[in-house]
Amino acid sequence: MTAHLISVIGSSPGVGKSTLCRAVADWLTGAGASVDHFEEADVLTRPAFRPVAAEFAGGAAAVRPATLVACTRAYVEESLGSGKDHLVTDALLPFVPSLVAWGHDENTLIHVVAELTRAVEPAEVTVVYVHDDPDTALRRAVDREGAAWEDWYVARLAGSPGTRAVHDLASAAAHLRYEADLTRRLLARTPWRLLTVDAGDLNAEDAFAHTRHHLTEALGLAGRAAPPCARGDRPKRT
Repeated sequence: MTAHLISVIGSSPGVGKSTLCRAVADWLTGAGASVDHFEEADVLTRPAFRPVAAEFAGGAAAVRPATLVACTRAYVEESLGSGKDHLVTDALLPFVPSLVAWGHDENTLIHVVAELTRAVEPAEVTVVYVHDDPDTALRRAVDREGAAWEDWYVARLAGSPGTRAVHDLASAAAHLRYEADLTRRLLARTPWRLLTVDAGDLNAEDAFAHTRHHLTEALGLAGRAAPPCARGDRPKRT
């Protein structure tokens, strides 16, 4: 059986990426697949990504691209070796926000993404790209998290080499638009399947239904059972 890596990424905070990723992992598990759900915070705790955590712990403000590629390869090899059918990851591939924040240019990212396409073989990859207007998504995130989150987010971007031009929410939105265009250009160079989910037009339940519909055919899962959230229970948006 062909193994599949489903990478759920978002164009900005507040688009519902993590909720969608969790719903996909629950659906596949309920359908009888052997699933590894790699949450966003796992990048600092998973054994395969220990070198990433070590570089941060050593005081580095960034992780070397080669480290990300090597850890991704180790993660896929480890997961496939343990018999996982589907790897459902939250913000794992292709690491564009982190690489841009660390100051890498587009040519470097082209090289990194090419290395990542080789690192994940033989797994087939589907990138689920959750997109919304950055101004709308950021305002949604502020409403959810509070004004202190806005200050933290702007300061985090402003403190990184590749995003120092960010100084308020408007300039953060402008950066996210650039990043979205860059992400699409990079993904177009890969053999990966791309599914775009418009979070501006779909609520959390509809976004999941749209994603499930397209993944069912792509992953050859027609006819398998679905868990409660796939049958109409509304998942909470994040």
